[in-house]
Amino acid sequence: MSVPALPPLPSLRAFEAAARLGSFSRAAAELHMSPAAVSYQVKQLEARLGLPLFKRFPRRVELTANGELLASAIIAAFTTMRTGIAQVADRAQDELSITTLPTVGASWLVPKLGRFRARHSAVRVQLDMSVPVADLAALDFDVAIRSGLGTWPGLRSDFLMPNLFTPVCSPAIISQASAFLKGEGPAVPLLGRRNWWQMWFGAVARPDVDLDRAIGTHLGAEHLYVSAAVAGHGIAMVSPIFFQREIFSGSLAMPLDLVASDGRGYWLTYPRTQAAIAKVRAFREWLLEEAAADVEAARPLLTRTVEVAPIPAE
Repeated sequence: MSVPALPPLPSLRAFEAAARLGSFSRAAAELHMSPAAVSYQVKQLEARLGLPLFKRFPRRVELTANGELLASAIIAAFTTMRTGIAQVADRAQDELSITTLPTVGASWLVPKLGRFRARHSAVRVQLDMSVPVADLAALDFDVAIRSGLGTWPGLRSDFLMPNLFTPVCSPAIISQASAFLKGEGPAVPLLGRRNWWQMWFGAVARPDVDLDRAIGTHLGAEHLYVSAAVAGHGIAMVSPIFFQREIFSGSLAMPLDLVASDGRGYWLTYPRTQAAIAKVRAFREWLLEEAAADVEAARPLLTRTVEVAPIPAE
């Protein structure tokens, strides 16, 4: 048995309202239509089905037996749709979905999110931490924290902080690390992004360092390299702003003072069409405050920064 095609939605909508309210006039008021327009749409549905759905009297209408049967199904279907729409609308207002790089999320954002929730307790946060860049245009996420120059088509970008990188290590091996980085001692294992090491060694006039030999462990995320460095397994090249607590507490040491920047930065990005949404505005305001405080705290690091020519990651 073939399934008949659905009648046009305007006719079903007019019939549902008239059947539920028991009146063409009240249906017209709810739908912002004229009673004549409601009557017309109902007649179109009756003509399509080939049977009357209402008994029409001078001042009122009543459902026929067939009308009663159809009304129970159509009213239930519209109720389900209204419920689903309400649930989606509530979620759109109350749930903030964020995507960011693993290290930015794990080492910087997650420790701060409690303060955002304390200020905006009605907003539930969903956090994705993955290396592939999510498509914000598809509206899978409300906002993203990205690294780059701040220009992404269709997105608004707010600058958070500069992209800095510098070597760090355990205080237990700082003498060996310092000697190696200056070219005055035996090799110490290097951890972290190859392109950052290449740019940093270029800044200290040591482009001859054999990185293929020196970089032996690939962990895939900065916070993992930091864990390895804290354990004394080598020198990690990391973003010091994300690990200020470890540096200032002494669990990480900077064997040399030089901090490098390739002109890139970290940005809060979101579709321009989302800029006026309350949850996005609230998160933006809060995150800019947090980033500004961290940049101010990192002022001693910023004074040591040198600009280097960018080298793309391999």
